[in-house]
Amino acid sequence: MRIAEVYRSIQGEGLLTGTPSVFVRASGCNLRCWFCDTPHASWKPEGRDLSVDEVVAEVEEWDCRHVVLTGGEPMLFAELIPLCERLRRGRRHVTIETAGTLYLPVTANLMSISPKLSGSTPDPVRHAHWARRHERTRLRPDVIRRLIAEHVYQLKFVVDTPDELAEVDALLDQLPPVDPERVLLMPQGVTPAELERRAEWLRPECDRRGVTYCPRKQIEWFGATRGT
Repeated sequence: MRIAEVYRSIQGEGLLTGTPSVFVRASGCNLRCWFCDTPHASWKPEGRDLSVDEVVAEVEEWDCRHVVLTGGEPMLFAELIPLCERLRRGRRHVTIETAGTLYLPVTANLMSISPKLSGSTPDPVRHAHWARRHERTRLRPDVIRRLIAEHVYQLKFVVDTPDELAEVDALLDQLPPVDPERVLLMPQGVTPAELERRAEWLRPECDRRGVTYCPRKQIEWFGATRGT
């Protein structure tokens, strides 16, 4: 399993915001969001090939109950199955961060699914191959339905413009009824100023729709830096 980094930080997004956690970042992704804030695990993947034993050993160096398996896209790696089993046996709380386009029969305490909206597609002129592939594969409602049926879940949407809210509605219409408190809308941006500009219209939309507004606290706390 190729791992870009293992580090301890604080969860900055979602229902567990503020929770001290060890992050295990898998390197490699089947999508290419233009605004990806971890290009070292997607556009230019880097890292070390580690066995499950080695990953577990690095996690155990930290006295921390919560573990976040993220990426890139961790569901690319079949090793995720035994890794989750080992971490759960070690009484770790396991969150998996995924775009919801791939399925593995994993065990997790929280499946954090972040479906990609049309505004995530990269420039079709500069990145023609990835634009076609990304647009073709960025949404898999059948996979999302299976994941939310099998796990405690949250659905996180990175929203760039107001017109993308209709896409959120359209996807939710393709799913079984979901708990609106587990639908989280997050502003796109890599600086506090960008996030706040979008929050001005996104917060009231969340209130109107009865879903959860999700700030991206890690950017406020640490900025768009690695290992935070």
